[in-house]
Amino acid sequence: MDQFEADIVVIGAGVIGLAIARAAARRGRDVIVLEAEEAIAVHTSSRNSEVIHAGLYYAAGSYKARFCVEGRRKLYAYLEEHGIDYKNCGKLVVAHPDETDGLSGILSRAEENGVEDLRIISGKEARAIEPALSPDIAAAIQSPVSGIFDSHGYFLALQGELEDRGGMIAFGTRVVSGEVRSGGADLVTAGETPAKISARTVINAAGHHAISVAACIDGPHQAGLPTPRYVKGNYFSILGKTPFSRLIYPMPGRASLGLHLTVDLAGRGKLGPDAEWLPEDASPPFDYKVDPARAGHFYASARRYWPDLPDGALAPDYAGVRPKIVGPGEPSGDFIIDTAAPGLINLMGIESPGLTSSLAIGDYVAGLLD
Repeated sequence: MDQFEADIVVIGAGVIGLAIARAAARRGRDVIVLEAEEAIAVHTSSRNSEVIHAGLYYAAGSYKARFCVEGRRKLYAYLEEHGIDYKNCGKLVVAHPDETDGLSGILSRAEENGVEDLRIISGKEARAIEPALSPDIAAAIQSPVSGIFDSHGYFLALQGELEDRGGMIAFGTRVVSGEVRSGGADLVTAGETPAKISARTVINAAGHHAISVAACIDGPHQAGLPTPRYVKGNYFSILGKTPFSRLIYPMPGRASLGLHLTVDLAGRGKLGPDAEWLPEDASPPFDYKVDPARAGHFYASARRYWPDLPDGALAPDYAGVRPKIVGPGEPSGDFIIDTAAPGLINLMGIESPGLTSSLAIGDYVAGLLD
């Protein structure tokens, strides 16, 4: 077994791992990223709506609120600077008459989080800008700072910056054990060339595997690890032209932001994700197939705000799985950035809005290294 020393080791080459590694490399640190798969951003990072979230829904003072708003501003600037495709299309959060009381709560929370330029508009105003909306929509929040972007171009840009500054990614490298020690942490990896790595700091950004990776590294952090739970989010593509130019979101639920409608950069519409709780004992790897039988729920949900959605317009597309630290019926948890063990930082429960938040999370964690 090979043995070597390292400065910073990041576990996971999803968007959070890449953003942290890039930020640390920009600060002059030597960075190695360990990725169990053979490519970057294979799971949660690339199986989502590619939405740039404004920061509407998250509890004031939470990591989600802070990093979403800061990350969204940084992300737009980054996409512009690097020539990555995006569209600042805006969003409507639409409400039926029995839901309108909830809009003021979302608005006040969002404004407390620092979200700009929001306003509540009437159903008539909403239909003036999106005529396909249901006449039953009584009011909406208009968020002009929401958008969509080419997430894969973004991942490649992060990887390129990391490598340009001397960082590297070791693909096909899985962490199987480790130990926190004075002055850092040791890891044992499996793969084509198993190794023991002694690092000054280890950052666990392993996504679906983050809690199990934390559990396999001996140290004081193990006593407080949450129980992992997972929610599968299915998407259906919309065949033919979609008569909306903005993101259309229903009022949010506990497990997700609702079955929303997006139009991607190529003009293709899709609906999703729904929220399918996986069994308590579920663990990676996951089955990403979309059950065509779920289409009935998608038609019923979408027709509450798009009544003219025609029969036969939906086709099963793709799915993603969100790592959760809470169970069904419980309030959505916050991101966990755990520094209980010196030499080890664990990031757990990084679900939506993790993609939007990624640059802010990267800068924050890299700052902890200083």
